[in-house]
This record gives sequence, C-alpha cells and structure tokens, in this order.
Amino acid sequence: VQLQAYGGGLVQTGGSLRLSCAASGRTFRTYVMAWFRQAPGKEREFVAAITWSGINTYYADSVKGRFTIFRDNAKSTVYLQMNSLKPEDTAVYYCGAVKSDSGINYYNNYDYWGQGTQVTVSS
Repeated sequence: VQLQAYGGGLVQTGGSLRLSCAASGRTFRTYVMAWFRQAPGKEREFVAAITWSGINTYYADSVKGRFTIFRDNAKSTVYLQMNSLKPEDTAVYYCGAVKSDSGINYYNNYDYWGQGTQVTVSS
C-alpha cells in the first residue's frame, strides 16, 4: 500500500482544513487508517483512526469535537476534517495504515506511512 497525504496549508486560528490521504492498491478497504502528527522536537502523536468499515472511529482527547475522520473505500481515500484549529495543532500530519485494530494509537504498530503534509495555524 502506498499512501499520499495532501491538503495541508496555512490557516488562522479558528479556521478549517481538510486533509486527504489517497492509497494505492486494492486492499485499502481491509486496513485501519489513521492520522498522526509530529511537531518540531516532539514525538509523532496519534490524532484519529477509523476501522476498515468506517463504523468505528477513535480520537485523541485534544481533537475530539473538532476533528472528524472518515473514509471512502471506493476512492481508496481517508480524510481528516479539521475545524476550530488552534496554534497547537501546528504539525506535519501523516496518514498511516495498519491491518490490526489493536494498538491503533501507537505509531510503531503501523505498516505504511504517507509522506506527510504541513499544517500551520497562525495565532
């Protein structure tokens, strides 16, 4: 599976962005998909994940109520809608894919990663 993330940019506090992650390969629908982010000098941290069916979603406490993850298996794409953005959301955002839904908030468990897209929120 190859992943390509895009959609990042510069936005003001309170603004919105939608990130997309396009996957190659016909097995996309069998993977749990997730978004992580990494700010300078910090470890990569979990943001959100969605199971293969799209029924179950998981969020970091810091983004609950502001971010929404969803997927379109027909398009092999997972999205992250980010609303009410804050300066502390500034980071490079990565999409990841993993077969198992166990430990989905640990980046070491992921099999594939996209290249990352920069999100900058100005105050």
